[in-house]
Amino acid sequence: MTAAGAFDSTRMVTALVRLHQALHDIALPLDLAGAAEQRRSLAALVDQLEDYVIPRMMTIDAPLLAVVGGSTGAGKSTLVNSLVGRRVTAPGLLRPTTRSPVLVHNPADAHWFGQDRLLPELKRVEHATDDPKALQLVASETVPAGLAILDAPDVDSVEEQNRLLAAQLLAAADLWIFVTSAARYADQVPWEFLKAAAERSTAVAVVLDRTPQDAVQTVATHLARMLAARGLKDSPLFIVHEGQVSGEGLLPAPHVAEVRGWLDMLADDAAARQAVVTQTLDGAVRALTFNVHPLADAAAAQGDALDRLRGDVQAAYGNARSAIVAATADGTLLRGEVLARWQEFVGTGELLKSLENRVGKLRDRMVNAVKGKPQQAERVSVAVESGLELLILEHAEAAAERAEAAWQQTEAGRGLLADAPGDLGRASRALRSKAERAVRDWQQDVLEMVRAEGEDKKSAARFLAYGVNGLGVALMVVVFANTAGLTGAEVGIAGGTAVVGQKLLEAVFGDQAVRDLATRARAALEQRVDALLAEEEARYTGVLDVLTVDAGAPDRLRQAARGVDDVRYAMQRTLD
Repeated sequence: MTAAGAFDSTRMVTALVRLHQALHDIALPLDLAGAAEQRRSLAALVDQLEDYVIPRMMTIDAPLLAVVGGSTGAGKSTLVNSLVGRRVTAPGLLRPTTRSPVLVHNPADAHWFGQDRLLPELKRVEHATDDPKALQLVASETVPAGLAILDAPDVDSVEEQNRLLAAQLLAAADLWIFVTSAARYADQVPWEFLKAAAERSTAVAVVLDRTPQDAVQTVATHLARMLAARGLKDSPLFIVHEGQVSGEGLLPAPHVAEVRGWLDMLADDAAARQAVVTQTLDGAVRALTFNVHPLADAAAAQGDALDRLRGDVQAAYGNARSAIVAATADGTLLRGEVLARWQEFVGTGELLKSLENRVGKLRDRMVNAVKGKPQQAERVSVAVESGLELLILEHAEAAAERAEAAWQQTEAGRGLLADAPGDLGRASRALRSKAERAVRDWQQDVLEMVRAEGEDKKSAARFLAYGVNGLGVALMVVVFANTAGLTGAEVGIAGGTAVVGQKLLEAVFGDQAVRDLATRARAALEQRVDALLAEEEARYTGVLDVLTVDAGAPDRLRQAARGVDDVRYAMQRTLD
């Protein structure tokens, strides 16, 4: 290779390594339409880079690797043994045959096939084994230097592991020697492999094996037409007639002479060898960059779907938060049990009548109404606690149902729900106890605010007269009804209730202090509600967070593919 060619090869390896990394950054975890096929395509592209393209580009002068593959019972192993001239691989008498692939090479070429070279995931052994994760290396002087022959499993084996290994080995070939027979040449599976070879311009030779003499003309003619129709008209077609197999498992030498002569010609002609390698390698690189763009689109679609799923959850729990906040501010809670207990506590009915005519005397009435009722204050507190807990539980339950319903509308969401732990469509079992604790903690916050505010006031006697608990529940009532500015007939029951509480607080702390206390108490309540709902929402978002979809990965993949194409075009211009 020229200095310029070597420089381009180095640039290409660098570009391919970047593409390899970009492919590793692609994640397709969601079950979108076509995702299963896209995952297989992604795995195949990574394998192609690791098993063939990058190692081959780094060792461009390595021997030409001819992989012998084909249908079950086509005679691949017998053909390999006959080409080598001795038994190097055992034909399978029982189907499916599970054994390691066998690579036969000239002893002078042994250094090219180390663990760090072609097919690096397969461990190297020098003995027969049935381990499909091993590559058996056989050195033979009968194989010319510059050529290596690899016997692969059946592409249509009933064993999935054999089929996957056959596909992996064929994808690592410089040259496919595809073996079929008169009985199997029209089978669909082999033609799927040949179609893939044509699409990426892989060099292919076809061997029609085990063909009776009287069927050669008919079968060969039909097979040639099929090859031409599928873009393989330039692929050589060899006929291996039926013959007596020797005790060593070999066909008569004349039967394989044509195939052997063609391989010897390739081995002797460095330029011809290089042309085959260049054709296959360039086709593999071109196919790689072409096929990554649909993967980039698929990865982008995964990111969009993930955003939609996350948005559905955020909307559901955001609505729940808004509903809870609204219900704790519009008087909704000041009904039923809470209202009854508050009225018992402050004598609201009598005090409301006094609002219109004797607001100035209200403070004195409240001292008498409230003083000495700690048990009634506790009843108000318990009623508030119960009402708040129920409100939180109802809206958290509704949020879980809305989020689940939204996810059920998409295939990706349904898949996530099926695999998620627990029932995401219901609030968590622990929410009730957490809500109880959160409400009690908030009530304690309110009492601490009142206590701290009272310590700063000179009217200590009045503060003591009402009591921390009494003033605390009054502050809770004020928080639950934002009716500031409404008085007398303008307020309803809830509003009037809040006015009573507000006047009570103002009698002790003053107007501005009450406004500040109410603001701080509401903020503390919203903070605790937010924390509860965040934990509930995290049951959904936690399912999404572990998917680790990188939003920038699709663009990096496209850029990496363009980088490979740029180097490839530059190398072609140099060759031209």
